[in-house]
Amino acid sequence: MNSPEDHLRQAIRSIPDYPKPGIIFRDITTMLGDARAFRSAVDALVQPWAGMKIDKIAGIEARGFILGGAVAHQVSAGFIPIRKKGKLPHKRVSVTYALEYGEDEIEMHADALVAGERVVLVDDLIATGGTAEAAVKLLRQLGAEVLAACFVIDLPDLGGAEKLRQLGVPVRTLVSFEGH
Repeated sequence: MNSPEDHLRQAIRSIPDYPKPGIIFRDITTMLGDARAFRSAVDALVQPWAGMKIDKIAGIEARGFILGGAVAHQVSAGFIPIRKKGKLPHKRVSVTYALEYGEDEIEMHADALVAGERVVLVDDLIATGGTAEAAVKLLRQLGAEVLAACFVIDLPDLGGAEKLRQLGVPVRTLVSFEGH
């Protein structure tokens, strides 16, 4: 019988040369459509912190919304959407971060959390870690205690999980894929 990790790995579709040649896109929509794999992923993402006080789950746009919403429900916490610039209608705080060529910006509502609240960050995949690092900085800017960052997929060759650990954030990943 397959281990839970093997089942998750098999439930994730790999699409070569997308969005450009040489990249293998890890598509979680197949995992989301597999009820057992989806439930297993949600349970496993927060298992190390089960029983701890978690006030909010922050999810990074867009797949982090799907996973983060399910995780927030599972742990009875509120949910914070972290979005690309210009998508939120109320007073916002933002962080700019570097991309391979240029920069980008993410935001959240300024009233999304109260200083001191305990937050777990959730997204589908950690690659270089730029967006996740910016999200941690954004949460901390409002005084959150970032308990952990959780991802279904890690691309360890790109160093993103290690970058978060260097910020003092424990990282939970469920499956690793070598190469990108």
